[in-house]
Amino acid sequence: MSNLIRSASLTNYPEVARAAGLDPVALLAEVGLSPACLHDPDLRIPSDAVRALFEASAIASGLDNFGLRMAETRQLSNLGAVALMAREEPTVRRFVRAMTRYSHVLNESLFLKLEESNGIAVLREEFLVRHHGSSRQATELLVGVTFRSLKFFLGPTWNPLRVCFVHAPPRDPSVHHRIFGYAVEFGQDFNGLVCTTRDMDAPNPMADPVMARYARLTLEAAADSGPVSTVDSVRHILLVLLPSGQGSIEQVAQHLGVHKRTVHRLLLREGTTFSDVVNTIRRELAAQYVDDGTRPLSQVAELLGFSALSAFSRWYKQQFGEVAGQRRRVARGTERLARGP
Repeated sequence: MSNLIRSASLTNYPEVARAAGLDPVALLAEVGLSPACLHDPDLRIPSDAVRALFEASAIASGLDNFGLRMAETRQLSNLGAVALMAREEPTVRRFVRAMTRYSHVLNESLFLKLEESNGIAVLREEFLVRHHGSSRQATELLVGVTFRSLKFFLGPTWNPLRVCFVHAPPRDPSVHHRIFGYAVEFGQDFNGLVCTTRDMDAPNPMADPVMARYARLTLEAAADSGPVSTVDSVRHILLVLLPSGQGSIEQVAQHLGVHKRTVHRLLLREGTTFSDVVNTIRRELAAQYVDDGTRPLSQVAELLGFSALSAFSRWYKQQFGEVAGQRRRVARGTERLARGP
């Protein structure tokens, strides 16, 4: 079953699609989405279909910055009830933490994490992928919207230290430079923004604690997705730990604040095991990294928590029935055909 996302994720999609010479309604139909999604921002629709729509639109238009073009006109209000609550927080840090806490209300596939150390704040933004294929456009839309949200509080002249993307640079970076300035970097280890802790300390002069309380109560009453499952909690933690060569059940249990036997028991209650969760997330990430072709396979192996390329290669062939290098060559050929001459 696909995770769900608010149909507000399609805000200004028709305008951007038509400007690129596309038929937005026809493309919606191709991925199984109704045109009604364009008129009711609070509909819950499959996030996989939205991702596929953005990627298909980028290919059909020849614009590898299609998602970022959609981000250009987004407003904080497009985030709905989450923005209503978060904008009343007293500091930027509290705003970011509120967005992190309630990100599942916006998109059940979304993973946000704020990390602070030595005066530097890193806001990681990833998707809990459950599909094959690229998430480039959805990722650039997400980072672009977050960037614009922070400018709402920090002012139009504010810029982060770095804007990071895992994927390769676009053919023409002018739109990225227009939106982010020249601090944008590609081929990085994560998607997200890097700024200073001073930025996080900045006060929000518009904050109203009474309104924040009522907004929070309204949001919690409206959220019907229930508590985060153990499986998704483990997946969130593994997204952070695997690239650093960690990800054992002991380390995950430590982050959850429980004993490893408790993790085993809770996962069994949800019909799975820790090994299955690790393997599933590795399969999903491997499908993206290998097809993307940005990184050498040795680096892909590291990002998935393998100690050596040989171990990754054996695992990949066992899981997918083909050699990773061969799969990458096929993906590159398919991409060239899609782009045309």
